[in-house]
Amino acid sequence: MNRSPSTRHLGALLVLLTLGCAPRAAPLVGAPAPARLPTAQLTGAQRIQFRWSYDDGSLIGRGEGLARVAAPDSARLDFFMDGGLGGGGTAFLLGDSVDAPGGDFVRRLLPPPALLWASLGRLAVPAAADTTARTDGALLRADIGRDPVYRVTFDGAALRRVERIAGGRLQEWVTRTSNAVVEYRHETSGRRLVLEITRQERVEGFDASIWSR
Repeated sequence: MNRSPSTRHLGALLVLLTLGCAPRAAPLVGAPAPARLPTAQLTGAQRIQFRWSYDDGSLIGRGEGLARVAAPDSARLDFFMDGGLGGGGTAFLLGDSVDAPGGDFVRRLLPPPALLWASLGRLAVPAAADTTARTDGALLRADIGRDPVYRVTFDGAALRRVERIAGGRLQEWVTRTSNAVVEYRHETSGRRLVLEITRQERVEGFDASIWSR
């Protein structure tokens, strides 16, 4: 069905207004460097326990969580609300897709796959030939792609931050601090998810049943 010119113009205006709410991305700073990035990939299997909190202005929640992560690209995340109030759920992160069966709340709070992988320390942004890198002290930053641009920050081999920039503006980002705190923020919607890792351990592996939906 064809849309009328007024409908198309309204849609374009809404896009511009949304982009306008996001802060303008700062230039990439530091000394030019070769565009060779740490691999930042998963190895083995890990079991990660965390506290989580979420706020988007209309919905607030917090509780306990568990991530079971298996190399090279599989993870299951379970969220439990404080007080046993319900509203939690399960998400499967497999490759470049997220599936949250029967969990509207979980779908609402999670970032898209590339940023969700970043929260677990894996670099999984779309591949692109356009990569510019700069060093700033111990930090290595790189812009990958054109529009959107994924700006990644490494501290040594550790992935610390991934930003998605579109139209020259910062749309959303994930940071991983050295004190085991992960934060996701969507600038235009105000969505904010914080994970505080309480325990992280290597394990032999997981029973195949955990990947059943």
